[in-house]
Amino acid sequence: FNLRMVAVGGFLRLPEAASLAAANKRISNMLKQADWEAGATPDEGLFEEETERELHQQLQAAAMEEHLAAGDYTAALSVLAGLRQSVDAFFDEVMVMCDDPARRGNRLALLSRLRQLFLTTADVSRLQV
Repeated sequence: FNLRMVAVGGFLRLPEAASLAAANKRISNMLKQADWEAGATPDEGLFEEETERELHQQLQAAAMEEHLAAGDYTAALSVLAGLRQSVDAFFDEVMVMCDDPARRGNRLALLSRLRQLFLTTADVSRLQV
């Protein structure tokens, strides 16, 4: 628990903290509104926007397991902080709650994956940044 608290304290000092905390809160609200169950895998064939593909690739490449296994939550949150530009671009360019149910579900699955990665260390959506 203490290691997680230290990591969150370090995360709060990062310039990406406010943006990612806000994005996580937005993601949490979207998933709750859609009554979304975690666990679905995004289908790359349904991506329309390059920003969807980019975020998906970065989530797949995020080497979190090694940091988490070592209890290095600071490193894990640093990896996630590196996603800020892709997350911001995603929300700027992609309409998550679109009319097409397949694309909407795929986008929610992508955001759910991002949320799950953050939750492995801390629920940053609850931070007052």
